[in-house]
Order: sequence, then structure tokens, then C-alpha cells
Amino acid sequence: MSHQTLDQLLSQLGGSTLLTASAGITVGTRFDKLLENLRLTDDQHRDGIVKYTGVRICLNSHYYGVSSGSANSLLVGSWGKSTEIRPPRDIDVMFALPSWVYDRFQTRPGNKQSQLLQEVKSVLAKSYPATEMSGDGQVVMVRFTSYSVEVVPAFKLTTGKYWICDTNNGGSYKTVDPDVEIAAVKDSNTVTSGNTRDLIRMMKRWQEHCSVPLKSFIIELLAIDFLQTWEHRGKSSTWYDWMTRDFFRWLKQKSAYYSVSVPGTYECIHIGDAWKSKAESACARAEKACEYESYKRPYSAGEEWQKIFGTFIPTS
Repeated sequence: MSHQTLDQLLSQLGGSTLLTASAGITVGTRFDKLLENLRLTDDQHRDGIVKYTGVRICLNSHYYGVSSGSANSLLVGSWGKSTEIRPPRDIDVMFALPSWVYDRFQTRPGNKQSQLLQEVKSVLAKSYPATEMSGDGQVVMVRFTSYSVEVVPAFKLTTGKYWICDTNNGGSYKTVDPDVEIAAVKDSNTVTSGNTRDLIRMMKRWQEHCSVPLKSFIIELLAIDFLQTWEHRGKSSTWYDWMTRDFFRWLKQKSAYYSVSVPGTYECIHIGDAWKSKAESACARAEKACEYESYKRPYSAGEEWQKIFGTFIPTS
């Protein structure tokens, strides 16, 4: 009689199998608790809303003469894609400036984009004179005590896409499509019954805990790519030990030349390999944790998971 592999046997049960109450914490409960610990508290969420709403009101009052905390702007990044985690990170706000501002800066010599960022910074400084700010690259950073709000000045194009500033190499405008970027996460999350956002949040925690040199935007696109072909996508958190392990197995096989495609503009971004040793270490720990889960040694499994996610994930 042929012998089934352990993975084949367990796949009939789900993940590394549900542990009995006497054996300790279950896989599903463990990962549900991790995700609960990653969610912003109500106070953190309200504080973030206050911060980004104030910034939007300031810019709308100056450039449009209206006191609105939502007009001519949209949340991008994690807050726009509902992938924010605790502890709080930056909040990204794209603000669409009037076309006459573009026309005004086009008549200026030198790095127009740098000058534009400095103007937006000075407008915000009038409302927040005691708050540290900087303007460089593509954003104006407003460093509040609890949150930093990254303001991305932009011009909306007739195509629905946007031009944003790039102050590097003398200055230029870069085309982005935040609506399509947000939709890519939302659509993948729908197809996977919520696994996409959960995987992104968990990998952001790994990124932070293990100092992984991968940008959050790249992690989002990698998670979408991985889940497109993962055979257990759409299953419950009982499978999240395998989802974590298999994501690391998939990631560590990628070369420095592997690229992700930016939704909407199809820009290809090579992921490099500075993260590779971190992924290899995480993969080894996840494989060991899954073995411990399957052998009903939940505390030992928890110790391995904490090497990846820290104390946000429980041992028992």
C-alpha cells in the first residue's frame, strides 16, 4: 500500500490540523489573535482620522477656498487599501491640486517639482507651525507625534490617472493610478475570501519585526501574485500556518530580477535580493512551526512563530 505524505494527510483536515483543547491553542485561534493584535485600536483609528482630515481641510481651504476634509483628495497606501497595522505607521494622502497651479509652476526655471513640494509644505506650516515637516522626493511629510501624514501633491489627468512629483534628477512628473492600485487589493481580497489583506498585514509585521528591506507596496503586490496560484486561497485561518510557510517558500525562490507589475501603469519594479536571507530564515522557522503544530506541540510552534512575528502572535 502506498504511503501518503504528512502534507497530503493533513490537507484533508485543513492546515496543520485543528488541535484538541487538551493540546492547547489551535492554528486558527493563534492566527486570529495575531490579526486582532495587528488591528488599530479605536483610539488610534480616530486619531488617524483627525490627523489626515485636518491636513485635507488645510489644503482645500488654501487651494480651493472650501473647508472640506475629503474633497480633491483620497487616501492611498495602507489606509486606502485597508491594510494598516499596529503600531501606527504613516498615513498617505494624495491631494489633487488645481490645474492653474501646474500652469504657474511650468513658467518657473529649475526643479519645478521641488518648488511645488516646498509650497505645499509652507501652506501646511501655517496651520501646523509647531509640527516638523519636510518635502522631498514625492511627498511632504507632516510629522505629528502619533502619526506622520505623507501628503502626495498631484494633478489629475483626463485619463483618471495622476501626475505626482519626483524631485530627483532635476525634477519630473510620474504617472500613477491609485484607484486601480486600491482595486487590485480589493479584488484579490474578494477572490480569496479575505486572505489577501490578512497575508499583507502579517507580512508587514514580519517586515517590521525582522527589519526586512522590502517596501510595504512591494509586499502588497507580492501577496497578490502569490495568492493567484496558491491552491488553498480562500480557506479559513485554520490554513494560515500553511499560507505563511508557503508564501516564504514561494518568495525565497525569487531572484533579484523578479519584478512586480504596478497596477494601472504596468511599471515593472525589480525586487532585488537584500531581503532574501530574511525570507530564507523565516521559511525555515515557519516550516518548523508547522511541524510542531502537526505534532501537537503548540507552545513550541508558538516560539517559532514569534521569531517571525514577535509577541503579537501567542504561544498559548
